[in-house]
Amino acid sequence: MIGYVTLGTTDLARGARFYDAIAKEMGVGRMMETERFIAWGIPGGGAGIGLTLPFDGKPATVGNGVMVALEAKDRAQVERLYRLALSLGGTDEGAPGARGEGFYAAYFRDLDGNKLNAFAMD
Repeated sequence: MIGYVTLGTTDLARGARFYDAIAKEMGVGRMMETERFIAWGIPGGGAGIGLTLPFDGKPATVGNGVMVALEAKDRAQVERLYRLALSLGGTDEGAPGARGEGFYAAYFRDLDGNKLNAFAMD
């Protein structure tokens, strides 16, 4: 049902480095790019993620209660994505671990404060 998710940034080049690394770990790359917007994913594949300078020209802000969940292939990839995000300057919002039966997740924020998680169902 979801085609893609877009997150705001104040610095597209800086944010792109963060998401290029996350996307590479997930086995995807950039699929669309302009001077104000970059999208990662696979055309015709599952939902992608975009990073954009806000259209209205105002500063990007984070949504209270908004989070983007990235589906990892397994627990090991959840842990790699979490460590990668932190090594790129992201901040911790919850270390990798079981979050209920069959749900393993880690939570982090990108360089603009957007909240993400990496999860695996097992």
